Amino acid sequence: MALAFERQLKVFCDTEYETLHKVILCQPKHMEIKEVINETQKQYKEENIDSDLATTQHREFIRSLEQQGVDVILIPPSKKYPEQVFTRDIGFTIGNTLFVAEMASDIRLGEEEILKNILMGKGIQVQDLTTGIIEGGDVIIDKNTVYIGISSRTNSKAVEQLKKHLTDYEIVPIPFKEKYLHLDCVFNILSPDEALYFPEALEQKTIEFLKTRFRLIEVSKDEQFTLGTNVLSIGKKRVFSLPINKDVNRKLKENGFEVIEVDISEIIKSGGSFRCCTLPILREEYK
Repeated sequence: MALAFERQLKVFCDTEYETLHKVILCQPKHMEIKEVINETQKQYKEENIDSDLATTQHREFIRSLEQQGVDVILIPPSKKYPEQVFTRDIGFTIGNTLFVAEMASDIRLGEEEILKNILMGKGIQVQDLTTGIIEGGDVIIDKNTVYIGISSRTNSKAVEQLKKHLTDYEIVPIPFKEKYLHLDCVFNILSPDEALYFPEALEQKTIEFLKTRFRLIEVSKDEQFTLGTNVLSIGKKRVFSLPINKDVNRKLKENGFEVIEVDISEIIKSGGSFRCCTLPILREEYK
């Protein structure tokens, strides 16, 4: 772990698939569907979420990450923020910059201040995006290209502001059906050449464009609902995925990926899975 300590103050990510060294998580100790803010939560509003089970599953996820050599930084959970487990949405790392922006849902406003305090305590500077709304689930980076989902959670004002900060990057807006919440619920880059996608959420011209850049691996409607697209790549073709998404996992294995199965089925009832639960701040070159 000496490597992780030496790099503690370093921030760098320029893909979704390079080796993950450092990531920010928050345990779901106070997780609850208090206010329905996405389509998935509508299905579980009455049943709601067992926060004790969710926390137990999340601990196993942390343990598995650490077994893979990933250094986990934890944000302290607050009773005020029942969606705090989804750290990806609070911010995102592009190059040497960690961006923090205003979130779309009132119930989540304020989470960004907790994150900023944690980062500043570790000597990590952040770049505030003060115009418009943008959430990290809509931001996907691949070297000098940044794909940004245009959704109910991310608007064009924030995209225009981000362009001013990222003058050396190609910014590619990706429209999709808003009921699917974030771009990473319907499209997720796995390697320099491969990506998962859910075709029903995307326009045909968007799919044809993405096919010019990636070999697309299709996710079924059933497994999109169980967030089969929202896997987490940690480098060297290792991917965290839910055991329930058997078809996605089979396809990943057929394409040479090592699938690390961890059950976080209680957490996904609120609309997010492995990518949503992680805010990478340090990755290195893909090998």
